[in-house]
Amino acid sequence: MVSMCPRPLLRYRSFAILLFAPLLLLPLPITVPTREAKCAYIIIIMAVYWCTEVIPLAVTSLMPVVFFPLLGVQSSKSVCLQYLNDTNMLFVGGLIVAISVERWNLHKRIALRVLLILGVKPALLMLGFMIVTAFLSMWISNTATTAMMVPIVQAVLDQMDNTENDVTMMEQATGQTNTVIELEEKNASDPTPVEVISNGQVPDGTRSSEEKKMKKRIRKGMTLCVCYAASIGGTATLTGTGPNMVLKGQMNQLYPNNNDVVNFASWFGFAFPNMILMLVLAWLWLQCSFMGFNFKKSWGCGTVRTAKEKAAYNVLKAEMKKLGPISYAEFNVLVMFALLVVLWFSRHPGFVKGWASRLFPEGEKYITDSAPAVFIALLMFILPANKPKFIGWNSSMSDTEQTEEDIKKPFLSAPLLDWNVVQRKMPWSIVLLLGGGFALADASAELACTDQVCLIYLSPGCIGTFTGCRDKKSSLSYLYCHPDPIPD
Repeated sequence: MVSMCPRPLLRYRSFAILLFAPLLLLPLPITVPTREAKCAYIIIIMAVYWCTEVIPLAVTSLMPVVFFPLLGVQSSKSVCLQYLNDTNMLFVGGLIVAISVERWNLHKRIALRVLLILGVKPALLMLGFMIVTAFLSMWISNTATTAMMVPIVQAVLDQMDNTENDVTMMEQATGQTNTVIELEEKNASDPTPVEVISNGQVPDGTRSSEEKKMKKRIRKGMTLCVCYAASIGGTATLTGTGPNMVLKGQMNQLYPNNNDVVNFASWFGFAFPNMILMLVLAWLWLQCSFMGFNFKKSWGCGTVRTAKEKAAYNVLKAEMKKLGPISYAEFNVLVMFALLVVLWFSRHPGFVKGWASRLFPEGEKYITDSAPAVFIALLMFILPANKPKFIGWNSSMSDTEQTEEDIKKPFLSAPLLDWNVVQRKMPWSIVLLLGGGFALADASAELACTDQVCLIYLSPGCIGTFTGCRDKKSSLSYLYCHPDPIPD
C-alpha cells in the first residue's frame, strides 16, 4: 500500500509544483511586507519553475512583467524595457545573420573545405571536426552547429566502416587458399582444435571483438569531440552563446558608466586565446581516452593512406561536390558576414579610435555592438539572392531577344532572407529567457541600492543635499541658500 502512494503524486507532480510553490512561499511577502521580500518571492518561484520546467522556460520568464507591477516592486515600463534592451538586440541581430548563413549552407561549405585541407588521418580528422565546429560555434548557436556537424561525422564514419568491410571481404576471397594452408600447418604443430567454418575461413574471434570495441570507442570520441568543440567555441565571441550576453547585460546594468569595457573586440581578445587552449586540451584528452597512445596509427607517420581514409576523403569530396560552385547568394552572405566581423572589431578597438568615434560625433557614447549587428541583419532582407538582370531599359520593340516575360520580371530577385524563415528558426524562447533574467537583475540591483546622502556646497551661499545610488543619476532633494555667503 505504501509503495503505491508515490505513483499518484508523480502523476500530479507538475500540478502540485505549479500550485503549491507560490502558496508555500506566500508567508515571505506577508510577514515581511517590503519590496525586497516581494522581489525575492517572485525570484524564488521563478527559480523553482525554471528548475522543474512545469511550464516552458520562456513563459516563466514573462512572470516579472505581471507580478512586479502588481506587487509594487517595479513599474511595468521599467520591467518591459529589459526584454528588448541593447544586449538582446545584439543577440537578435547576430542570430539573424547566423540564420542567413544556415539558410544558404555556407557553414557546411566551410566545414567540408577545412576537413579536406586537414586530411582524414584519425587524429587530424578529429582535429578538423573540432576546429570547424568551434569556428562555426563562434558565430551561430551551439545547437545548430552540433546538429549540422554530427550527420557529417556519422556519414564519414559509416563510409569508413563500409569500405573496411568491403576490403576485408576482398582479402578473404583472394586469400582463401593461403588461409587453409596456414590453418593446416597450425593444426599440425598445435594439437589445440581450431574451429573452421564450412568455407575454410577462420572466424574473427578475439581480434574481431577488439576491433568492434575500438570502432565503438572511435565513434564515441568523434561524436563527443563535436559536442565539446561547440561548447568551447561558443565562449570565444560575445554573441557565441547566451551566457556571454547575460554577462554583458549585467555589466551594463550594474555599471552604466563603464565606458563600454565589455564589447566584441575586448571579449574576443580575452576569450579567444583561452578557447584555443581549451580546444587543444580537449583534443589531446579525447585522443588519449578513445584512440590510445599509438601516434603512428593516429597520425599516420610514415604510412600510406589506407582504404578507410580514402573512403572518408571520397565522402567529403562527394559532399563538397553536391554543394557545387559557390553561388551568388552564398557570396553575398559571406561578404556580409565578414563585414559584420570587421565592424564589430573596429568599432571600439581600445588602442586606437574606431569608426564609431571617427565617423559620427560622440559615436562611442551612442553606438554599441548592436547597431552593426542589426544593420547587417537589415541588409539580409534587402540584398538579392540572384544576380540582378539588366533588362527592360530599352523599350523599343525591335529587340526580339527581349520577351514579355523578361520585361515583367522585377529587377531585384527575392532577398537573401525571408521573414518566414527567421520566424521559424529564431529561438525566441532564448530572447525571452534573457529578458526575464535582465528584469530580475535590474529589480534586484535597484532594491539592493541604499540611498547615499551627500551635503555639498553649490555656491558660496547655497548648500544642497543630493541622494543617489551607485552610478544612478543623483537627484537634488534639498536646497538652502543663505543671504550671506558661507565662508569656504
